[in-house]
Amino acid sequence: MKKIVKKHPLAVRWFHWINFPVLGVMIWSGLLIYWANDVYKVGFGDKTLIKFFPQSFYDAFHIPFRLAEGMAYHFVFMWLFFFNGILYVLYTIFSGEWRYLMPNKRSWKEAWFVLLHDLHLRKEKPTQEKYNAAQRIAYTAIIVMGIGSILTGLAIYKPIQLGWLAEIFGGYKMSRIIHFALTIGYVLFFLIHIIQVILAGWNNFRAMVTGFEVIKVKEEQIQVEPLPIILPPEPVITEPEPVITEPEPSIIEENKNDEEIHE
Repeated sequence: MKKIVKKHPLAVRWFHWINFPVLGVMIWSGLLIYWANDVYKVGFGDKTLIKFFPQSFYDAFHIPFRLAEGMAYHFVFMWLFFFNGILYVLYTIFSGEWRYLMPNKRSWKEAWFVLLHDLHLRKEKPTQEKYNAAQRIAYTAIIVMGIGSILTGLAIYKPIQLGWLAEIFGGYKMSRIIHFALTIGYVLFFLIHIIQVILAGWNNFRAMVTGFEVIKVKEEQIQVEPLPIILPPEPVITEPEPVITEPEPSIIEENKNDEEIHE
C-alpha cells in the first residue's frame, strides 16, 4: 500500500528552483571574469602543481576574453542571488524549518555512517528524518557559503567604498581568493548533489517539484472478531382455549315447552 506524505513546503521549493539557475549563471559569469585574469594556481614557490585553466584549455575550446559580458551578468544576477538567499534564511527562521536543517550533536557521527552507506561499505541504513545528517551539514554549509560569497563579492565589487569589509577578509586579494574558493565549493556541491538526486530516484526529485513524497506502507493484517449469529426466536405453541357457545333462544324455549308437557 502506498501513502502520500507532505515533505517540502511551497516556499522552500520556490527558493530552491529560483536559486538553482541563478547560482548557475553566477558561476558561469564568474568564470568569464576570472578567465580574463586567471592568476590562481596550486603550488609552492615557483613550482606549480595545478593550474586551474592552462593555456591548452583556452586553445582547445577557443574561449575568448569576455570580461565586460561576465561582469554585466554577474552584477545583475548577484542581486537575485542576494534577495533570494535573504528571503530563504528569513523563511527558515520564522517558519521553524531551521529545525530540520541545523546539525545537532549527533550529525557528524551519523554523517560518517551516511558516507559509508553511500559507498556500500555499510549495509545498515543511517537515520533518515526529513534530511539525514550529511544533508543537514551540507545544506547549512551552503547557507554559510552564500553569506561568505555575498560579503566577499561586495568587498571585490566596491573595494574603496567598502574598504573596511575587504580588510575583514584580509584585503582585496584575499577577498578574491576566498570568493574563488567558495565558487569551487559550489561546483563540488552541485556535482555531489546531482549525483545524490539521481541515486535517490524519481520519488525524491518529485517531492521537490510537487511537495509530496510517495512512500510504501506495510499492510497490517487486522484480526476481525466473528460477528455473533442471531437465530430467530422459536415459535411458542399454545393450546387453543375451549370455545363455549350459548344455545340459541329458540332452542331454549323449545326445551322449556317440553318440560311443561312432561309435567
